[in-house]
Amino acid sequence: MLNSKFTKWVRAVIFCLAGTLASGWVAAANYPAAAPNKLDNATCQTCHESHKPKIKVPGADDEDRELYAVDTDKYAKSAHAKMDCVSCHTDIVDSKANHKKVADGPKPPECAQCHLDLWKKAKKENKTAEKPRLGVVADNVEAYKNSFHARENKDEPGKPNAICSDCHNVHTFDVPVRGSKERKEWHLSISDTCGNKCHEDQLEEWAETVHGVEAIEKNNLKTAVCTDCHTSHDILNSSSTKAKLDITAYCGDCHLDYKNSYKESYHGKVNTLGYPYTAKCFDCHGSHKILKSDDPESSAHTSKRLKTCQTCHSGKKDIPLATQGFVTFYAHANSHDFEKYPAIWIATKAMVGMLFAVFAFFWGHSILWYRRENAERKAGKTVTHIRTADLPTEYATKHVRRFTPAWIIMHLVFAISLMVLAFTGLGISYPEAGWAKAIMSALGSPKAAAWLHRVSAYTMITIFILHLIGLVVNLWRNRKTFKFFGPDSLVPNWKDLDDMIGMFKWFFGKGPRPQVERWAYWEKFDYWAVFWGIAVIGGSGLILAWPHVVANFLPGWVFNMAAIIHGEEAILATVFLFTVHFFNNHFRPDKLPPPDIVMFTGTQSLEEFRHEHPAQYQRLIESGELKNYLVEAPSKPFTLASKILGLVLIACGIGLVLLIPIGLLSR
Repeated sequence: MLNSKFTKWVRAVIFCLAGTLASGWVAAANYPAAAPNKLDNATCQTCHESHKPKIKVPGADDEDRELYAVDTDKYAKSAHAKMDCVSCHTDIVDSKANHKKVADGPKPPECAQCHLDLWKKAKKENKTAEKPRLGVVADNVEAYKNSFHARENKDEPGKPNAICSDCHNVHTFDVPVRGSKERKEWHLSISDTCGNKCHEDQLEEWAETVHGVEAIEKNNLKTAVCTDCHTSHDILNSSSTKAKLDITAYCGDCHLDYKNSYKESYHGKVNTLGYPYTAKCFDCHGSHKILKSDDPESSAHTSKRLKTCQTCHSGKKDIPLATQGFVTFYAHANSHDFEKYPAIWIATKAMVGMLFAVFAFFWGHSILWYRRENAERKAGKTVTHIRTADLPTEYATKHVRRFTPAWIIMHLVFAISLMVLAFTGLGISYPEAGWAKAIMSALGSPKAAAWLHRVSAYTMITIFILHLIGLVVNLWRNRKTFKFFGPDSLVPNWKDLDDMIGMFKWFFGKGPRPQVERWAYWEKFDYWAVFWGIAVIGGSGLILAWPHVVANFLPGWVFNMAAIIHGEEAILATVFLFTVHFFNNHFRPDKLPPPDIVMFTGTQSLEEFRHEHPAQYQRLIESGELKNYLVEAPSKPFTLASKILGLVLIACGIGLVLLIPIGLLSR
């Protein structure tokens, strides 16, 4: 029994010794001979050299892993080639296998802080000019700190989503010179870095798309990779407002023509204003799985386009469901490609031609009028006091009724609604302008501006309809005496043509100033322009306001046409009213100082009436009807209030007109 116990004990000792020897043999096989106790690069490379046999070391989960190896050839060409390993690996304090880590000692290498410290040192030593690259890296580090990658990983609390070494091989890091072929080739490898490290699903989608095929199969150095859309260091959460706006802008860096046409659309204008809720590039074309629009699998293909539109125009909340006509809407139409968009080319050229013709005539008319009237005033030819010898004495202080209270109210409401329409519409028309962004911010958003725009539009249309009703009623009441081409009618007649020709003769000193009747030809133009404007601006506006209804009956390109006509006609109306109309009624030499308040009081002095409408004055004197139009002069408070109101509206109108050239210059 004793011998048996002794034998077991001896066997155990022998087994332990054998195990110890075997362990030593394995260690000797895995690691080179003991290196000198130094911490230079050569010592590190005795184990961490990629050209030497792989060394297995204990890893996580009780599984062996290969010891990290460095390609010394690539390291020698890298940005860190002149650095010692321990410059970064400050937590390594010995050259033994399984390095001993000192508790509470130096932290593992941290790329970001190291570069920030180096840049801080360079600034302190005034060597920033010698080390500009350090400044670039420092900027990238600051951008990274605010990026999505720097946020805490949900699956591994305490760790960021990605660190420098996840994207950059810090031992072989060497970005080629910008603009070189090597740089472009390196650029193509970025998608593999992003995809193979973390974003496998996105890489798989991208590889089958237009961009991926161009990169992988055709080696197209110009195609888009991850960083072209998401940037490199300041990567944001793709659901954030800034990321959505930025990605759209980045698409445009390559697809400039499409970017410009997109910016002309309502979707693009809202996006330019800084609001991401309208359709953007990736909403229509996809984010990673981007295919050519003629590919049946593309979300922009005609067979799938309606479904794509309905992701936004879903019928939920306040957005009606997209209908069939949306499919034929030209998302990237332009006005310079006649072969592709002939209707849009014609509509644009027609509207621009009309703008040019109207302003050339009426601005010229205003300039000539000012010049002639100002010359006569200087020469003392203007009658400043009415001759009362041929009138009863009591007439001298009287006013002549020009407009009824209904006309006054309609004009005021019409003017205010027009200014609100111009205010909200111009903000969308020139989204690049700082004042446009300020307007939208003050109103809350383009959605609020659109709501206010529509309320004002419906108000204007209501006033117009009420005017038409009143007009029909008056015509019916006076059907026996009213003459459509008579002196009291707003219907143009041959005298208007004679007056216009006579006016131009007077401008050049070739004849007397024409004696206009109750309505001058320029007043009739103003009146009938409203009918044209309501039909054109109102009609196109209703098409744009109710696209889901219109698209049930008409093709989508009608919306492209409506947008062009609505915008150009609105500019015409705004500029005409607040320049030509204002000049005719407030800024002629005979009207200075402004404002002319006849449209607010409804009356004008007998003196002014006789000067402005001499033919009507003479007709009323001869017929004895003048007394029927005479009323008491408005009170001083009412006159003052009318002048203040007039000045406020004039200031608003001029301010709106000035926004247009500022907006054009901001494009």
